[in-house]
Amino acid sequence: MDIDGFWNVVGAARAESSGPHGKAFAEAMVDQLAGLPQEEILGYQERFDEVHGAVYRWDVWAAAYLIGGGCSDDSFMDFRAGLIALGRDWYELAAARPDDLADHPAVIEAATRGDDYVIFDEGVNYAASYAFERLTGDADAFHEAWKRHRAGQDLDAELESDMGEDFDFDDAEEMHRRLPRLAALYLGAAAG
Repeated sequence: MDIDGFWNVVGAARAESSGPHGKAFAEAMVDQLAGLPQEEILGYQERFDEVHGAVYRWDVWAAAYLIGGGCSDDSFMDFRAGLIALGRDWYELAAARPDDLADHPAVIEAATRGDDYVIFDEGVNYAASYAFERLTGDADAFHEAWKRHRAGQDLDAELESDMGEDFDFDDAEEMHRRLPRLAALYLGAAAG
């Protein structure tokens, strides 16, 4: 599956999950994937890992930290999955400039309500596995197929990423400097 095919599947799941009677995005994603051949599901997982890994950066983590009122390693996995669930346009915007998430309607509403779990979507991380289980009836089928699919590939090289410059997420002044619009939403006006 190429990157356009990946985003088409995400877009179809977004359409299925939108509206007042839409299902949860992760559930819609499983539905979309379960309609594909197993090899396509594995291709989806490859693209998912690529786009998920591409936003494994300190600036994106800082955005998650502000939006989530803190953000552990595990929560950052869920946040990155949630960025993917927002669709290609929002994902690419956030990947280029995480502070632009301050324009997302759900982020604005969540900041007003004090909701600290907007964007975070743990289930999206496991959609391919759940789709495989639905198709095969075997909870381990995905992991076995994934091992065969990835055999001989250098997985360590893929895990290395440049996270950018580390900084203190608890330093309000630094957060206002690096993510001014998100910091204004979540921390209030900058001092001085």
